[in-house]
Amino acid sequence: MENWLIRIVAGLCAAGSSALFWTLGVFIALPWREGRLLALSAVELQLIVVPLLLGSAVSWGALHIVAIADRQPRPRLYAATCALLLIANLAALFAGCAWTQARFA
Repeated sequence: MENWLIRIVAGLCAAGSSALFWTLGVFIALPWREGRLLALSAVELQLIVVPLLLGSAVSWGALHIVAIADRQPRPRLYAATCALLLIANLAALFAGCAWTQARFA
């Protein structure tokens, strides 16, 4: 029972990190489309850096929470969880970009 509670909390953290990466995708789409990703204003840079750093930190925390339950007894499940979280975060990033492109195309 305890391991399931740990996994539920890790899942909530992972969902939060995916939401932050989706937000990153939303804010990065327009400068990328306009070709000025390397010439951002200070405000735009903040809108990109904050979700990137917070999403990475929350994702790292979620993996550490999962490690409490699964790293020692099931190393393959832990490795699969790490890979799945990376794929989910990348998919959320691309979904945020696609959503913004569809709204402002």
